[in-house]
Amino acid sequence: MDQYHSPEVPLPPAVEELIRKICSQKCLPPPDVAARRSLATVTEASAIAILNKIAATPNEIRNFSRFIIFMVKQSSDNSMAVTSSSPSNQVFYSPQRRSPPSSFTAGGPQSKILFSHGSIWKMAKLFSCLGAESACYFSPNVHSPGSCSKSRTITEYFPRSPNDGYGSSVATKQIITFPSLGLKDVNPNTATCHLTKSSTSTRRVTSVQKQLLFSPCSSSRDPNLGNTPQQFSDPPNANHPTLLGCYSSKGVTPRNITKQFSDFSSATHHGSLIQEKHTLSPCGSFGSMTPNHSDGTKSFAISQQSLLLSELEFRKMFLVYSYVGRNTLEDVVSVHDAIEIKSMKNVSMPDFEDKIWARYGRQFCEPSDRAMHLDWDSGKTYLYHCYVSADGSYQFKGPYLNTGRTRMQRELGDDNVMIIRFTDGPATPHMPSNQCSWIGAFNRVAEGISIGLRHYCYYASKDDRDKKNQAYSMKKQQSLWTVKCYFFRKESHAPWDEKDPFILLNMTSHEARCLFMHAHTVSSMAKYNSRCALALSNTIKLRVDLASVHVERIDDIYCRDENGNVVCDEDGERLIHTDGTGFISEDLAIQCAKDFIEGKGKKDDNYELIDLLKLEELSLGQKAREACIIEPPLLVQCRLFKEGYAVKGTLLVNRKLKPRTIQVRPSMIKVEKDERLSNLMSFSSLEINSISRRPRKANLSRNLIALLSVGGVPRKCFTDLLESTLQEAQKVSSSMRAAVRVGLTYGQMDDSATSVAMIGCGIPLDEPYLKYRLSILANEERKGLRNGKIPINESFYLIGTADPTGTLNSDEVCVILESGQISGKVLVYRNPGVHFGDIHILKATYVAELEDYVGNAKYGIFFSTKGRRSVGDEIAGGDFDGDLYWVSRSPQLLHHFKVSEPWKKIYSTPSVPSKKPGELSDKQLEEELCALLFATQKQSMVAGKAADSWLAFMDQYMMLGENDADEKHRIKEKLLMLVDKYYDALDAPKSGKRVEIPNYLLPQIYPHFLEKKNERSYQSSTVLGEIYDTDMGQRADDASKEDIWKLPCFNVEIPEAALNLWKDRYRLYKQDMSDALKNAGDESKSTAANLVVKKYKQMFYEAEDFQTSTRKIEDLYNEALAIYHTTYDYARSIQDVKKCGFAWKVAGEALCSYHEMKTPGRSIPFKAKHPVRRKFRVSFITYSVI
Repeated sequence: MDQYHSPEVPLPPAVEELIRKICSQKCLPPPDVAARRSLATVTEASAIAILNKIAATPNEIRNFSRFIIFMVKQSSDNSMAVTSSSPSNQVFYSPQRRSPPSSFTAGGPQSKILFSHGSIWKMAKLFSCLGAESACYFSPNVHSPGSCSKSRTITEYFPRSPNDGYGSSVATKQIITFPSLGLKDVNPNTATCHLTKSSTSTRRVTSVQKQLLFSPCSSSRDPNLGNTPQQFSDPPNANHPTLLGCYSSKGVTPRNITKQFSDFSSATHHGSLIQEKHTLSPCGSFGSMTPNHSDGTKSFAISQQSLLLSELEFRKMFLVYSYVGRNTLEDVVSVHDAIEIKSMKNVSMPDFEDKIWARYGRQFCEPSDRAMHLDWDSGKTYLYHCYVSADGSYQFKGPYLNTGRTRMQRELGDDNVMIIRFTDGPATPHMPSNQCSWIGAFNRVAEGISIGLRHYCYYASKDDRDKKNQAYSMKKQQSLWTVKCYFFRKESHAPWDEKDPFILLNMTSHEARCLFMHAHTVSSMAKYNSRCALALSNTIKLRVDLASVHVERIDDIYCRDENGNVVCDEDGERLIHTDGTGFISEDLAIQCAKDFIEGKGKKDDNYELIDLLKLEELSLGQKAREACIIEPPLLVQCRLFKEGYAVKGTLLVNRKLKPRTIQVRPSMIKVEKDERLSNLMSFSSLEINSISRRPRKANLSRNLIALLSVGGVPRKCFTDLLESTLQEAQKVSSSMRAAVRVGLTYGQMDDSATSVAMIGCGIPLDEPYLKYRLSILANEERKGLRNGKIPINESFYLIGTADPTGTLNSDEVCVILESGQISGKVLVYRNPGVHFGDIHILKATYVAELEDYVGNAKYGIFFSTKGRRSVGDEIAGGDFDGDLYWVSRSPQLLHHFKVSEPWKKIYSTPSVPSKKPGELSDKQLEEELCALLFATQKQSMVAGKAADSWLAFMDQYMMLGENDADEKHRIKEKLLMLVDKYYDALDAPKSGKRVEIPNYLLPQIYPHFLEKKNERSYQSSTVLGEIYDTDMGQRADDASKEDIWKLPCFNVEIPEAALNLWKDRYRLYKQDMSDALKNAGDESKSTAANLVVKKYKQMFYEAEDFQTSTRKIEDLYNEALAIYHTTYDYARSIQDVKKCGFAWKVAGEALCSYHEMKTPGRSIPFKAKHPVRRKFRVSFITYSVI
């Protein structure tokens, strides 16, 4: 597929061609998805005009995507108006979607009508019922093939913008042609529609079905419905037209289009006449359910406030609901207030947020709940949160911004997905051992969440115990629940018959889940939830048409004994050597790497930042991209969804496969296809979780240190490593190697990656502000050391897979690193292993035949496919669906360590009988799924208890000497029981097992390094205690009082006007910062400070940043130097190096660029060689996003 075209956001051919020409002529990478979405919001003519302006710009384009977004915003006035080809009729197209249908009557010329996204579909059907005197068509972007010059079309589509939210790349377009009409006396604020009588001719609708109309539990649907064109026709002796051939997913029959506005049924998609007068009185609480409901559609009392706010784009409406706290909207926002808020719908998001916070948020919310962002329109994912308490009350929070996007958000749109968390007040139980205490929360999950005119229903839950929530400040209130729920928008409470068009309208929850996969084919409810959760991980979509990819099913390789018989585990399941791993052709593997890097694939602490950085730098140009990504990644961790199947695992590059081929094994197929649904559409995509890339030096952990110590590694090995790391941390201001390592490791917490950027452009390490920032990062590193996170040489984390050649013996592995395959003994371990035998010593062996499969691809470990049991399974029950294995060639560890017998389950938790999802009704399925939520949360807490108990007993075991044999044996038995309990609890979300930790396996006293404040503790004398005490005894570096001096190359003559300008602005900045910090709470001060900094950064660049600035480079340099000297002079006067930060936060990009220009040859070699401005873009920006 052409790299300039994106199947995710298709654009008109003329626009695509112009993009291709610009990229080719100016050596630019293709625009990203956010830029393409921005272009898709304007007309084709406007998009072409914008691109022509970009093509004609004489300045260097630093970032094509951001330039596009900037230009689209500049032309927003033009993009809101779509002018008809006839000069007598003008139609203005508003980005707002949720307004009620506008009033209109048939009439004469010179008419004008305002309408919204949400009104288009309703109006198209209403227009189609009018006379056919002449043809009139509407089209925001797409022209109907074969239409005449006077014809336009309405194209119903699902843009995937955070502001639009109807997004699905597979949602098909529906093009409606209809006769023209005369319009007069149009008042867009009148909720009254008048229709002329229809003519006798038949109106046809040319369509491709948008909704997926099916119900596995219903026998009433028409199997041929999806291929039947919809028609408008006039029944005999009727005064008003009816809609024929259009049915809901419930098989509801057509009804007359004159149905009253007061009928709130959402069972069909038909047009309606709206009553001339319809008054909505304020109600005390929005979302109160009445007893009357049918087919999952409930009647709701809708207040005027809710109806008015529904006119806003969703992110603004959500912000209002968020800032009223736990109050109901109607208790806080009056009708007059709602009208005033509605009038702000064209106000920018920063200003809107500031006004709503001042009006409501400051009074009803904690400061930490403020959703104050610097980059509302950056294309990031919008996260809409809702916190539910034990009694069922709830509070909205957000929207928050995140760089990752789940498959569910990508297909449905950000605003059609809500994340539900359970929060614990001081008087509510945080451990759901007694579900009765949480019955209110349970009912809330079962009933769903309503906001405005939208209703969200439960999709599935996901356990995030091993994930750090980086979507917003870690200081914000976090629930003790590790399980979070995802809800999707499924119903509309809009009072007009024709609901806003979103893809899940009128579907049952089961039908909606079937769009992602046919999860009801699995054998248990636990698997049903875990399989649905496959769509809830942040992934990068492979930009390829899956219809052109050949997916083959190949056999697994089973474990066999000496006689060739298949070996089974204690549950009777056959053991597999190839569990979770398949193959991918070389061309697709290369495409995966490109898309993963361009999509800013997830940052992983186990991988080198510099490796992805190099690839992204070289991806700036087409030729550089092709030169860079020659070799494919060795392994791609992914999820494949196709035709109802759900596949999870890793794909090993296989050069023997034909192009565009993927081979999967039965162990990878988590959800089978339901053949009964073969003719129904589903979301199909290949989602990339990760790719194999250069690993960084691995750290030890407390568990690993404990197991190595028991295996014979002396204490001195660990204390020497600790001492070496502490010494290196103290050299960050004098050692380039130490500074780069600390900067890269902890760059994500640095101010816009300031330290790395300054190092990269050659600024000396003893520069006052750089030295101060590096000291902060070094102190952060020391905090990890006390928890056992000690770096160790010759150790890496690698993705595991099975040997495709079948030549490795059971005690052998093949390890491929930067220089190729290695040889010799290696230690292999997998987190979170806690069994004595979870560390193996294996022989790394060279396999020549492997090169025929993988070529020069790198970074991975291959395990044998021989023997009674997979070695990966022996190591903490691992498999090859993406598990990372710790591999070490450390001579010291290999010399001392003695292996133990591999783990084998002894104390198995019995399975719990489970109902099969396919045998349940829709109602029963939802009840079982909600009940499972609490069981999953409990097992997550059980796993945490087991882990802490194991470490406490292990510490006691390590303290015992040779004369304490009986006590050691007693504790060892407890440890072995806890191992099995722990592994069962980790697997419980998929197995459905209910694990309990008996009291005798819970320690009565804990080692001091676990910092159990509410438990009894003792002073541990083991190596774990010593590591903790040594680190705690270190004095933190404080470079804030260092002498402040200036860089010599910055001591140049600066225009007086620039100096005076920034002296005045710096005085204003200090006042603004003081006010912002005074008004912000402790937990939101950082956000408030960042907002002030952004304000002055935009003043400086007159754009978002250095890349998008259109100012002359000379002016940028002069003013950057003025900022630098003004700031440093003030910092020197009060002897506080922290005050120097203003210069680098506001003008750091320009300062680094200037320094690099003035000191050639001093930049460090991990940057690509590009012109100064582009090279700096890489060194400064890339570190902050990877």
